[in-house]
Amino acid sequence: MRRVVPVGVSSRHLHLQPDHVEALYGKGHRLTKLRDLIQPGQFACKETVTLIGPQGKIAQVRVLGPERKQTQIEAAVTDLVALGVMAPLRLSGDLAGSAPLKIRGPRGLVEIREGLIIAHRHLHIGGDESSRYGVQTGDRVRIRTSGSRPVLFEDVIVRAGGDHRMEFHLDTDEANAAGVKNGDLAEIIGG
Repeated sequence: MRRVVPVGVSSRHLHLQPDHVEALYGKGHRLTKLRDLIQPGQFACKETVTLIGPQGKIAQVRVLGPERKQTQIEAAVTDLVALGVMAPLRLSGDLAGSAPLKIRGPRGLVEIREGLIIAHRHLHIGGDESSRYGVQTGDRVRIRTSGSRPVLFEDVIVRAGGDHRMEFHLDTDEANAAGVKNGDLAEIIGG
């Protein structure tokens, strides 16, 4: 059986904790849904921010909702070069000891001491699909893209569960190198 998965390209984005939403957008502000994302309960917001590093800025960075317990910024290596910062490769939510950064919104500036990461490539997969595909949370698999620039991605971390929708997440640098876009198909070829 071929284990085919759709690709989801993750552009730079951030998740904000409630007090940072208010600091950046004003007291009482609530995030405004722009559109739903593939993963249940996740959505792109109308709100954007500017990321400020020691050597540069990146404007119009999309906020994703809902709010989180801790502010988290996910960026690609090329983004870090533009900002003049270094950040660790991590799964979403693993922020201890990650990089600091400044965030500017229309009503204020927030400086986080940690929270900037390069998101580790990963595979979201639902419970039934994970059983059928023979993978579980924490497994590391290899996924091959197809097309004119096929790439074998090693060390893809599986995130399985009933609320996950199947999607292979990689960042814009990885997607550009492989010549893939949202919705393209890739194949799990082994652990």
